[in-house]
Amino acid sequence: MTSAFDDALAYLTSLGNEVAAMKLGLESIALLLHQLGDPHREFPSVIVAGTNGKGSTACMIEAIARRSKLTTGLFTSPHLVSIEERIRIGGVAISRDRFAILAGRVRDAAEELIDRGDLTVAPTFFEQVTAIAFLEFAERRVDLAVLEVGMGGRLDATNIVEPLVAVVTPIGMDHERYLGSTLAAIAGEKAAVIKPGVRAVIAHQPVEALEPLIERCLACDVLPEFAGESDIHHNENGRFTFSYETEADRYEFVTLGLRGRHQVENAIVAIHAVESIRRAGIGITRSAIVEGLGAAEWPGRLELVLGAPPVLLDGAHNEAGARALRAYFDEFCHYPITLVFGAMDDKNIVRMAEELFPAVRAVVLTRVDSPRSADPVALAASLPAAGGGGAPIVAASVEEALAWAFHVTPRDGVICVAGSLYLVGEVKARLASRVPFSPVEGA
Repeated sequence: MTSAFDDALAYLTSLGNEVAAMKLGLESIALLLHQLGDPHREFPSVIVAGTNGKGSTACMIEAIARRSKLTTGLFTSPHLVSIEERIRIGGVAISRDRFAILAGRVRDAAEELIDRGDLTVAPTFFEQVTAIAFLEFAERRVDLAVLEVGMGGRLDATNIVEPLVAVVTPIGMDHERYLGSTLAAIAGEKAAVIKPGVRAVIAHQPVEALEPLIERCLACDVLPEFAGESDIHHNENGRFTFSYETEADRYEFVTLGLRGRHQVENAIVAIHAVESIRRAGIGITRSAIVEGLGAAEWPGRLELVLGAPPVLLDGAHNEAGARALRAYFDEFCHYPITLVFGAMDDKNIVRMAEELFPAVRAVVLTRVDSPRSADPVALAASLPAAGGGGAPIVAASVEEALAWAFHVTPRDGVICVAGSLYLVGEVKARLASRVPFSPVEGA
């Protein structure tokens, strides 16, 4: 007998793959939320768009707000292991029972809209999950909701809100099939989270991406804040300590909880965002900024699972993400690396491989559990060899890929899993289950 949660998840899954069945636009989400009483108007919010770093930045903002004793909501996507991860109150994922109740209400509202003829097809998976999150945030009376944009910005369901602050993290090439084939086009889509009367915070951007962002700010009569340069002092195991000065304050020797040099820039953007929130009248304390940046945790982003060998999980899924991961390899991984790699077929996989493969001793290619997954057999014929010179190992499943990785990696080496957040989620679930990996035939 299935549970109410299982039934809710089965229904949402029946709506189609989150990306393949995606329907960009705000009409459906607007009608759905209105049918539910417009819950998105019941709480103040921050919206975070961008290509890379938006999840980490959203996580930092939420951690800071929570350290300020605010009741926080956090909505992110995709999830790694279970859908409840996407919706958090005070850092705790929504319960399965609560998720099922709200999912039922959202489904009923969607079906009523169809029965009345207001909609011809059901709202998508992402639209309905977004509505579930907004209902939860409204009914839990959060003091601040932090919303990570799913894709783009202009037509993403999260962009239905009127936020206090709009944040744009670094923009790069990603989802070109949906957002455009140039940085300028992609930036134009993401810039739409900036609206009249909204404070804006913009990370360092390529020149081609910066122009559309500035044009959007001018059109909306918004004076944005731009991330500046920090003083980086030192790092310990990839966790950096830095100092940074804004117009309002100076933050001395702040140590980050998240690994990687690129997280310093995300932290600077988070600092500007929470200072803007404070100017909007929400109580953010200086001490909470420092404590929140040090306590922030974001699974699957340079997450180290200890063992012999350890496993490094990173959601690098585009060229810029691969570049950041390669920088981490070069700076901190001075031992043999085995890369377990799987990606979606709409990504620039060759460029990702050119960044990562030369830095590792062995590559294991596998298939992600998604209809969008690239075929590892085809990839093996088209991608460069690993730095160790060997041809990639092709594994038919994640279980087999991990078995190969543990077989070929010395105890003083490291296994890195990258290429897709979905792959990271599958591996994370396997590692958490503690089920022994099947032996590799013939090994």
